[in-house]
Amino acid sequence: MNTAGYLRRLGLPHLHNAPTSADDLRSLHVAHVEKVPYEALEIWLGRPTTVDPLESAERIIRGRGGYCYHLNGAFSALLAALGYEVTRHVGGVQNHDAEPGITANHLVLTVRGLPSPDNPGGEWLVDAGLGDALHEPLPLVAGTYRQGPFQYVLRPSEVAPGGWRFDHDKSCGFRGMDFGIEKAEMSAFADMHSHLTTSPSSGFVRVATAHRRDAYGVDSLRGLLLTRLGHGAQSVTLSSSHDYFAALADIFLLPLDDVSPAEKDQLWRRVHEAHESWLTGRPA
Repeated sequence: MNTAGYLRRLGLPHLHNAPTSADDLRSLHVAHVEKVPYEALEIWLGRPTTVDPLESAERIIRGRGGYCYHLNGAFSALLAALGYEVTRHVGGVQNHDAEPGITANHLVLTVRGLPSPDNPGGEWLVDAGLGDALHEPLPLVAGTYRQGPFQYVLRPSEVAPGGWRFDHDKSCGFRGMDFGIEKAEMSAFADMHSHLTTSPSSGFVRVATAHRRDAYGVDSLRGLLLTRLGHGAQSVTLSSSHDYFAALADIFLLPLDDVSPAEKDQLWRRVHEAHESWLTGRPA
C-alpha cells in the first residue's frame, strides 16, 4: 500500500515512521473522518467497487471516499502498515425502525495495546465508516461518551455474545450498531456489499448520500437535501447542478476530479430525478 500517499491525504506525513501511540491513533482517526468523506456516489456513477482494502485506499488517495467497507477496510490496512494492532469485526447497523442484529452491513475496527490515562486497558473502538457518528476513537469500555454535540453509549451487546453495542445519539441518522468479538476477513462482507450496491431496496441505491464529520457536528447530503446537524439542525435544498457540485467540493471535499463533465451531467440528472420522485411520492 502507498502508506506515504495515504498519510499525505490525511495531512499527517510525519507519522510515517512514528511509534504507535493512543494520541497518534486519535490524530489519524480525526483526520480520516474530517478529510475522507463517507459517500456512495460510485453507485450513482455506475462504477462497481469491491471490498478490497488496497483498492479502497488507492481511491481515497486519489481524493474520493466510500462507505464502511471502503473506509474502515482501507483505514485498517493503513493502521496495520503503521504497526497498530488492528482487528476487523462483523457488525450490524440498525436504522431507527429496525431491530439489532449482526447483519454484516457494517465493518468495525478495534485496536489494542495502546493504554492511555483515560483508557488504561488500551483497547479502542475505531470506526471511520459510521457516517454521522464517531469523530475520534472510543475506549472499548462500557460507558457514556460525549463527542462535540453528540452523546454515545457503549455497552455489552444483547445480540452478539461477548460483543459490543454502540447506541448512537438520538438526533442522528441511525439507531445503533452491534458487533461481535471474532476476527473477520474482508470476504465476510462481499455478499452484503453486492446487495448494498445493486439492490433496489438498498438505501445507497435509493438515495445518493454523503456525510462528513467534524469536531462540532456533521454535514449530510441525501439526494438534494443538505443538512448541518450539531447544536440543532439546519437544512437547505440544492436547486441547481452548480450548487450541488459546489457543495460536494466545498463541504464534503469531493471536487470529483476523476469524473468527466458527461458523467457529472448524468449524475445530476439521476439525483435530481430521484429527488423529484421523492417529493411527489412516486417510486424513484
